[in-house]
Amino acid sequence: MKLSHLAETLIGSEIIKLASEIKEKIAKGEKIYNFTIGDFDPKIFPIPAAFEQEIVNAYRDHYTNYPPADGIPELRKAVSEFIDTREGLRYDPASEIVISCGGRPIIYATYRTIVDRGEKIVYATPSWNNNHYTHFLEAEHVVLETKAENDFMPTAAELKPLLKGATLLALCSPQNPTGTAFGKQQLEDICDLVIAENKSRSEDEKPLYILFDQMYWVLTFAQTKHYTPVGLRPALRDYTIFIDGMSKSFAATGVRVGWALGPKHVISKMKSILSHVGAWSPMAEQKAAAKYLVQKENIDSYLAHFKGEIEERLFSIHEGFQSLKAAGHQVDSIAPQAAIYLTLKFDLVGKTTADGSLLADQAAVTSYILNEAKLGLVPFVAFGAAKNSPWYRLSVGTCVKEEIPSMLTQLKNALEKLK
Repeated sequence: MKLSHLAETLIGSEIIKLASEIKEKIAKGEKIYNFTIGDFDPKIFPIPAAFEQEIVNAYRDHYTNYPPADGIPELRKAVSEFIDTREGLRYDPASEIVISCGGRPIIYATYRTIVDRGEKIVYATPSWNNNHYTHFLEAEHVVLETKAENDFMPTAAELKPLLKGATLLALCSPQNPTGTAFGKQQLEDICDLVIAENKSRSEDEKPLYILFDQMYWVLTFAQTKHYTPVGLRPALRDYTIFIDGMSKSFAATGVRVGWALGPKHVISKMKSILSHVGAWSPMAEQKAAAKYLVQKENIDSYLAHFKGEIEERLFSIHEGFQSLKAAGHQVDSIAPQAAIYLTLKFDLVGKTTADGSLLADQAAVTSYILNEAKLGLVPFVAFGAAKNSPWYRLSVGTCVKEEIPSMLTQLKNALEKLK
């Protein structure tokens, strides 16, 4: 039976496929260090206690009915104050903010609101799901494969020849899957490109918009600072849609409270689309989030501990990989900057295993690392990179830090078996 063109041509998630394989191994009793999913183990990283209590209170107060399709007013107000206080961005809660059940629906709504079939969408790889959203719209993929020397972040020089005639530029910082972020000058240069491109278009032409996914912006480490297009270039306010929420900032992936910030003429249409999709965040969670987001001291206390735990894991694994590299193994890592991800390199194609098998391609390397080192990672090919890319994403959201030494030892033993 024939289905829609979308259904027949949509590519399944490589991450979910890999995760299923790992679950089968664990079910059979294998010890796997599973660092594949961009989620948190609630036993290791629980949501803030004060937020949890507000959720419990909201259910006890019977907030179980439909919320407004664009989010309850008190949550939109709390989000506005939270973003203003911590980022210096001012958005009107009534007309420039929409609430949704996490980031995915508002990303989809942004694409649907701005882009028509056949129009150009510019995005870099590796990146999360832009290829799938572009496919949803039957839009034209304009893809930039980024470079390790730029921390896998796109540069203005690389983007400049791609923007002519494009409708949407999808950016993410801090970025999933790389755990890296835009530097100030790097993002300023890109912003200036967009401003120049829009000035070159006539009033009858659709402008170039920016989708700016900042879901991980709270989670920056060491000297890394978070910058935004509107913060650096206020002239981009009418052309930038922010994707944000509580999922990553507060280890609340299953709570489903996300929001978009943007110009009124875009947000109003996004609200209409979301009202038909029914992708609203649950009423109780919205009530709880509205009360929690204004608790500055509780949030500061939670984030200090939460970020410290993530940072410790990221840097411990990074240092372990640098030690393996120094010992002559063909591995590498990029120093952690943000989010819950570490970018790793396994340059092992052409090596031979202990049983004489050749690691003929990167897929074989991925299998070897999983089967011999018991280490589950997501290859960058799952995020749109080339099939021969030796780079991987490691997520520490489920990492037991006491197991890091044994994981590194297991990996070291697996690497030493290669010839």
